[in-house]
Amino acid sequence: MITALLGLLRLGFATRLRVGGAYWKWRKETAFGSDPAKWPSAAERRHAMLEYARWTQAMRRHLS
Repeated sequence: MITALLGLLRLGFATRLRVGGAYWKWRKETAFGSDPAKWPSAAERRHAMLEYARWTQAMRRHLS
């Protein structure tokens, strides 16, 4: 969990913490679609975000 949060922090710094920026808009659209009415609940989105962060950290370790 800690490594996932650190990974999200690293990604945040890489995108200059611009959560409304182009990368984050693209990330949301590719993860959940373009229609917010069809998105999962906020809790499910947070869970998906942490799972994504865990996966990216595992890939970083695997490729190192």
